[in-house]
Amino acid sequence: MGIKERSAERRKRIIVHRAKDFEDAERWDLEFWQSQTPQMRLSALVAIHRDIEMVKKKRLKKKK
Repeated sequence: MGIKERSAERRKRIIVHRAKDFEDAERWDLEFWQSQTPQMRLSALVAIHRDIEMVKKKRLKKKK
């Protein structure tokens, strides 16, 4: 699955919150991630790492 497909899937299940201030944002973020299963947290981390690697590869190609 490519980045476009993953992005589309992520948009379908995204959960948002408009924070009043930084404390509110941190509290919401902590509550959100603590409500996720370990598998869901790991899956999110792996997806982030994959996206970062793809960005790095594209940057290297542009430099050449």
